[in-house]
Amino acid sequence: MTRAFTLLSFAALAFASTSLMASGNVENGKTKAAVCFACHGADGNAVDPQYPRLAGQYNAYLQQALHEYQNGGRNNAIMKGFAATLSDQDIEDITAYFSSLPTKLDTLQGHIQGDGSNK
Repeated sequence: MTRAFTLLSFAALAFASTSLMASGNVENGKTKAAVCFACHGADGNAVDPQYPRLAGQYNAYLQQALHEYQNGGRNNAIMKGFAATLSDQDIEDITAYFSSLPTKLDTLQGHIQGDGSNK
């Protein structure tokens, strides 16, 4: 009985996690993320190392970051201003878009601000 309950609990958790991650719409996110492209790139692979590469990041991580900009958990005046205007659905759509993109980051070489190798 305990084993069956444990298996059902894991199945329910897996189902809930999948539905939480699938709540954003990639196409809507691409449209809503247009303002992000100036710094983070249309493909989510920013060229300038001062801007994070968003392509291929975990959806939940990107959602958490945007919510932290909204609630003051992260302190960046520019991102706080952008994030303040986003609804929960906007965040789900934008993060679905960026997390769906392939990353071009195969190493941190030249992508860490101040490391002296960004030429």
